[in-house]
Amino acid sequence: QVQLQESGGGSVEAGGSLRLSCAASGAVWRFFYMGMAWFRQAPGKEREGVAASNTDGSTNYADSVKGRFTISRDNAKNTLYLEMNNLKPEDTAMYYCAAKVVGSPPNPLQRIDYEYWGQGTQVTVSS
Repeated sequence: QVQLQESGGGSVEAGGSLRLSCAASGAVWRFFYMGMAWFRQAPGKEREGVAASNTDGSTNYADSVKGRFTISRDNAKNTLYLEMNNLKPEDTAMYYCAAKVVGSPPNPLQRIDYEYWGQGTQVTVSS
């Protein structure tokens, strides 16, 4: 079993910044082999992929966050990050970290292939 713990959420005004972290623990044998991603879910909406960090070093972003969000990982610390800049009210959501134990999914921003999920951290952006 892999445990994922998100942190760093909070309330900011539009234009502000936040940095989310996701610490992986448990059966994490090789963090750099794990496909990792951030998803978010606003009330009444489907959970959507925001950014993915793939095992080949590539990244993927939803169109809505390109140029504003940056995903990164520290394999030595088994930690995934999401730097969020120029936040907008429409970014308000619960943000979840997701992991696939070996390799990255063929569609990294789709939730279906991720095996483990964190409990989420709330991000609220006021106008």
